[in-house]
Amino acid sequence: MNDILLSVRDLRTWFDSSRGPIRAVDGISFDVRRGETFALLGESGCGKSMTALSLMQLLPPQAAGNVSGEVILDGQDLLALPELAMRDVRGNRIAMIFQEPMSSLNPVLTVGEQIGETLRRHKKMSGAAARTRVLELLDAVGIPDRQRRCDEYPHQLSGGMKQRVMIAIALAGEPELLIADEPTTALDVTIQAQILDLLQQLQQDTGMAILLITHDLGVVAGMADHVAVMYAGHIVEQAARADFFARPLHPYSQKLFASLPGRAKRGHALAVIEGSVPSLAQEFRACRFAARCEFAWDSCRAQAPRWLTPEGEHGVRCHLYDPAITAPEQVLKAQAAAETHKPPQPGSGGTLIHVDRLKVHFPIHKGLFKRVAGHVRAVDGVSLELQRGRTVALVGESGCGKTTAGKAILQLIRPTAGSVRYGNLELTALSGGALRAHRRDLQIIFQDPYSSMNPRMMVGDIIEEGMLAQRVGGAAAGRGQRIDALLTQVGLAPEAKHRYPHEFSGGQRQRICIARALAVEPKVIVCDEPTSALDVSVQAQILNLLKGLQDDLGLSYLFITHNMSVVEYLAHNVAVMYLGRIVEQGTVEDVLQNPKHPYTQALLSAVPNVDEQTKREVIRLEGDMPSPVNPPPGCHFHPRCPHVRPECRKQYPRYTTLSETHQVNCFLYGQGSER
Repeated sequence: MNDILLSVRDLRTWFDSSRGPIRAVDGISFDVRRGETFALLGESGCGKSMTALSLMQLLPPQAAGNVSGEVILDGQDLLALPELAMRDVRGNRIAMIFQEPMSSLNPVLTVGEQIGETLRRHKKMSGAAARTRVLELLDAVGIPDRQRRCDEYPHQLSGGMKQRVMIAIALAGEPELLIADEPTTALDVTIQAQILDLLQQLQQDTGMAILLITHDLGVVAGMADHVAVMYAGHIVEQAARADFFARPLHPYSQKLFASLPGRAKRGHALAVIEGSVPSLAQEFRACRFAARCEFAWDSCRAQAPRWLTPEGEHGVRCHLYDPAITAPEQVLKAQAAAETHKPPQPGSGGTLIHVDRLKVHFPIHKGLFKRVAGHVRAVDGVSLELQRGRTVALVGESGCGKTTAGKAILQLIRPTAGSVRYGNLELTALSGGALRAHRRDLQIIFQDPYSSMNPRMMVGDIIEEGMLAQRVGGAAAGRGQRIDALLTQVGLAPEAKHRYPHEFSGGQRQRICIARALAVEPKVIVCDEPTSALDVSVQAQILNLLKGLQDDLGLSYLFITHNMSVVEYLAHNVAVMYLGRIVEQGTVEDVLQNPKHPYTQALLSAVPNVDEQTKREVIRLEGDMPSPVNPPPGCHFHPRCPHVRPECRKQYPRYTTLSETHQVNCFLYGQGSER
């Protein structure tokens, strides 16, 4: 029996444009075997999602008639099928989980109705039989209280539940192949672990194959059987997972690994991939990666590399492995040489900001007279310290209050109670002009750089705006010189000041936001998920920039994130937040290598890891985070805690000091003290 379910051969998907054809997918070939997970790995814009849409024939009109090659599903060429026949394939033999569940689900239909659509179309089920099957599918994907959820609408569900509904819809047709397009990109690590575990369990139960599209090497390490790396519309490397992670061959793949932050790279700059992905509106006659490759030589710029298999089934498209082409000696030496980096300088120390029992409660107004019917306890007693020249990482799931805490520390949101001392100043007591005078010392980099900039202002004006407000930089000529210097400092050309935000990539916009924050010479910067939406290579550039600026200028960062590898690389101290409160804090070594709180342990166990030697057993948390409107009595974590005790349900645990640098709020470690 042939074990190949899907065979893709020389697939090309081009788009018509005023600049000529855009080669989104340009001659890729791969096989997906029955019951296996095949991962398409690469950065944004490399053609991964377009490959999936080509397989499903869900392409926009610009690609009509511009798709060629073969897509053979169990002996049948899907590209040869008319649209009417493809409707029997989609959702039935092949199903797809799209990247953004909220935009993929119909907001005016209930969850049950949307799953039922697939059952009616492909399984001819209706009425009570369809309802029973919908409930079975909701149960299979782990949605609690399935009877109620079946009749709810997408906006009433959390992000993780929406993704589970998408999986249920995909499974309704009992597909042979499931295409999962970045199924966990926008999810917290704990929810991500649940979704990935669910996909693996469903794969074991049903025997379906999975085509996994992702840019996350950690997800690939935990899920894939085979890996194909895409770059600029074609595949540059393909191998079994173990071979790929043991020895990536293509320089692009090697750079992706070198760009990953982590504990082992503390004290070193992360590798970056200079330049950007080439325009796909051109005919490629040479290596597509040559302009960004540190090993490139004349042959790379003159002719396209062949597909080679230097190590068994491990294939690569690179002249370095072509026996017919000899690389110059200096290139071979450069490939073998290990990079050396300047270690970071230690911070100067000393407490710069002291936060004590900070609370932010938002009132809930109801009725005609808008009476206060309750409060959202977004931040409910946070205490931490930020020292000069150092980084404190504030981590936790979405909705735990991290961003609100950061804004409250800067007084962008006024706290309900608590203290924020900046040096000898109590910031909560300042208002108006007195607070404005200290704004230049306390800056923020927002999570979404595009929405935080005025699209009608040029970059130079955006950076200058704060300088004018704080009277920094002197006269116009002096401010202009400072803007040029800031853009150069963050790795952009001074000419960028004459362009608008929409003309830049995501990584470049984040650099502009960093330049804007630096323009007023701050001492503290709150970084709110500054790398969450970036590819791994762009993330490395931003982390290198932030670390270099800290070393050069002595900046202090409150780094809000849910990416533990970033924490391992950049932070000095870590505070773990759950439902408005910090449950554990200490140095990076204390918290990440010796976690004590059950929530911290679960959070760390769920982090994908590319190193198979250090994999942890995932601790699965039951249910979702409770609502901050009505937090559970006692310890807020007790409804999901695997080590819950009777006292956990009665009162909140006090502060317990484990060492001079490590504290935890948990009854497992004694009664502790109040704080």
